[in-house]
Amino acid sequence: MPYILSTVNVNGVRAAAGKGLLAWLSRTEADIVCLQETRADDTQIAAALAPALAEGWQLAHAEPGVKGRAGVGVLSRRPMRSVRVGIEPDSEFLSTGRYIEAEFDDVTVASVYVHTGEAETPRQDEKYRFLDELAARMSTRTGAFVIAGDWNIAHTERDLKNWKGNLKKSGFLPAERAWLDRQLAAGYVDVVRKLHPEGDGPFSWWSYRGRAFDNDTGWRIDYQLATPEAAERAKQAVVERAATYAERWSDHAPVTVQYR
Repeated sequence: MPYILSTVNVNGVRAAAGKGLLAWLSRTEADIVCLQETRADDTQIAAALAPALAEGWQLAHAEPGVKGRAGVGVLSRRPMRSVRVGIEPDSEFLSTGRYIEAEFDDVTVASVYVHTGEAETPRQDEKYRFLDELAARMSTRTGAFVIAGDWNIAHTERDLKNWKGNLKKSGFLPAERAWLDRQLAAGYVDVVRKLHPEGDGPFSWWSYRGRAFDNDTGWRIDYQLATPEAAERAKQAVVERAATYAERWSDHAPVTVQYR
């Protein structure tokens, strides 16, 4: 069955709901939406998304372990057969709200939030530990599987505007980029890059500072990585960039892919 999958870091679901997220959910053609950085517990997100849930959206959510950080979810107009919260039951990241998986009849979709690191600090070491666990989970997935989210890694020089100024900064470190290389070598497909093989971007995150959005000084850090079985169905991809700065409801834009 064809489906449309979108992923977006909402930068706080309660704030985003008031700025335009609910209106976007009402008009989007997406069947499944992966959310990151909800920054809400289960009660708070249900309240923030109440109008959307009343319209028929179903929600699976992994609430953050620390107030105001992380939180991931899957919204769907299609029934979910099962839901898995966290990568592994004994993981140090089980209750951090960074990973959730929802199984549908013809595809399994995961929403992931890889936190921002800081080069040569314990925070960066934590990021690498999470990526190691994530890679182990990804290696076990077979069939149609798409893992979508905010990876906080720009893969190549084409994936951020100011790559020369970020060579030693988290998000563009050689080890982070090599991690993505390994996932692609193992068979995963960067669906948006497959469908947009030429040129820079399309960028999906722009800082609120300065004129980054107006000048399109952005990063492509929101990916849909798919197994070959799922990737072969991907036919069209778009970054739903707001028309103007004032119309943004997050510092990220939805990344939407049609699977036919």
